[in-house]
Amino acid sequence: MRRSRITAYVTSLLLATGLTLTGAAATQAEAATGGYVALGDSYSSGVGAGSYIGSSGSCDRSTNAYPYLWNAAHSPSSFSFLACSGATTDDVLSGQLGSLSSSTALVSLTIGGNDAGFADVMTTCVLNSDSTCLSRISTAEAYVDSTLPGKLDAVYDAISAKAPNARVVVLGYPRFYQLGTTCLGLSATKRTAINNAADYIDTAIAKRAADHGFTFGDVRSAFSAHEICSGSSWLHSVNLLDITESYHPTAAGHSGGYLPVMTSNA
Repeated sequence: MRRSRITAYVTSLLLATGLTLTGAAATQAEAATGGYVALGDSYSSGVGAGSYIGSSGSCDRSTNAYPYLWNAAHSPSSFSFLACSGATTDDVLSGQLGSLSSSTALVSLTIGGNDAGFADVMTTCVLNSDSTCLSRISTAEAYVDSTLPGKLDAVYDAISAKAPNARVVVLGYPRFYQLGTTCLGLSATKRTAINNAADYIDTAIAKRAADHGFTFGDVRSAFSAHEICSGSSWLHSVNLLDITESYHPTAAGHSGGYLPVMTSNA
């Protein structure tokens, strides 16, 4: 998610609140003989995972992010790490597809959260009432119904055109909160609604990915028992040491959550 925007949002938050095994092996072997291109937003670049690559600038690509870890473990013939903090579908189309070619064997990406207004949803829900939070989520879900599918289609069509031989793994987003626990901060109503919104966008992304012949990597089960409010969260809530990392996966979220899902689907 975009660093400048989330910084402003979460700073205002703090001021306001005080706060089939053989087949898998074969596809991995194919990926290792071709190139791997990692596209998408901050959930792929690794915002929140630390150890940022200096040359990536405000894109905040991390050596702890799942694409970097997958590359290190499988040594494809080439690796282009293009995911960027704050990226929308339009940003992927305009600035992240240059490394794709007929020799690209594997593509991964997370995209759609910024289009649907991730940062504004979280800010609204933290700073306002339950009813205002639910209304903002309803607006985001309406966007997911009406506009996001076409945006995703444009990205997926472009990937297929530029990398016709690639296996494409589209990864989803985790649920943010563990429910049924005592947890300071957002009300149970808000936490439930935010989790439902994650399910809502994941369902839409999975549908569009399947319709394009892509593989959907569902990370929700991988993050189960590691959401915010759990005893072992793989997601930042408000990170006082680096506000911009708030509401993003930690390094453990990438190595323990995203990477296994990527590996099993690549």
